[in-house]
Amino acid sequence: MAFPSFHAGPGPLADCQFHGAGAELFVVEGESAAAAVCGGREPTRQAVLPMQGKPLNALKATEKKVAANPLFAALEAALGSGWGEALDLRKLRYTKVLLLMDPDADGIHCGLLLLGFFHRWMRPLLDGGHVWLVRPPWGEVVMPGEPPRWPVSDQEFQRLAAGGNGQRPAQIRRFRGLAGIDANVLKATCLEPATRRAEPVTTPEVAEMIELFGSFVRPTGPGGA
Repeated sequence: MAFPSFHAGPGPLADCQFHGAGAELFVVEGESAAAAVCGGREPTRQAVLPMQGKPLNALKATEKKVAANPLFAALEAALGSGWGEALDLRKLRYTKVLLLMDPDADGIHCGLLLLGFFHRWMRPLLDGGHVWLVRPPWGEVVMPGEPPRWPVSDQEFQRLAAGGNGQRPAQIRRFRGLAGIDANVLKATCLEPATRRAEPVTTPEVAEMIELFGSFVRPTGPGGA
């Protein structure tokens, strides 16, 4: 089966200076998130690509629709590896593709849709450990007499927020998108390799996510819709 090339117009990629081993591509949800990440990234080795709205459901869409999608065109052009059967990891411009979505339900959905694209059309990136999920903080919780904590889920945020010693309750702050996270916190928790909360996503894990979240990401039939 022959796979067409993506046709990418001028993209919003904020590229890094060097590519290959150690280079990273952050995929974020929009311009405000991209501006925040660009403000704290290491520009020699960290690139940033903002999306515009939610990704196309590449598990349901036809090959033609996927090839014509502007986001996937920009993503493939940035990666440089090709897609489908034409994918060549030797041409990959970044060691890691880091999905850094806003800490909310929409962000989770966007991340899942992107993982669906990689699972169907660029699976060798998953197999090779090149796709990572970054877990941004949902908020900040400061317990009396303790340093700030940055929980990475709503459940953890609520649990910590309910703490305190009765006389001095915890001080809490909910983050609204990456742009609402303090620059030093964003850098420490999401961008800096030594301290960020991130892990590679495997092919079986993505398949399990697709099965768990059901029909809104699962293909409807041969070739998709």
